[in-house]
Amino acid sequence: MARINSEEQYKALQVRMEELLQANSNEEAPVYLAELEVLGNLIADYEEEHFPIAAPTLQEMLRERMQEKGLTQSELAKLLKISQARISELLTGKREPTLQLGRKIHNLLDIDSDIILGVC
Repeated sequence: MARINSEEQYKALQVRMEELLQANSNEEAPVYLAELEVLGNLIADYEEEHFPIAAPTLQEMLRERMQEKGLTQSELAKLLKISQARISELLTGKREPTLQLGRKIHNLLDIDSDIILGVC
């Protein structure tokens, strides 16, 4: 099988993969590694084609980083040396970052430049 052609095949391969994972968890040495690798690749290819994951927006990434670092909007504004109003505009998507602000966001919050530029 070179690729999964239907949802039924997809579901059947998921069941088989789960069976193999259960069998391997009971063994000292994994027995079905080759089959698991093939099934994993087939399932991953099918999921990429049929269930694509959209790249996050700058607004989503800013909120995620705020949560990870425990920052409020006010604290984020101070960190980036911009006004709270400007942070609010960025978080709502009403305003795009300038090049200078984009660099700060990238360097201080480790957000990918493609996300900042909105090219993904």
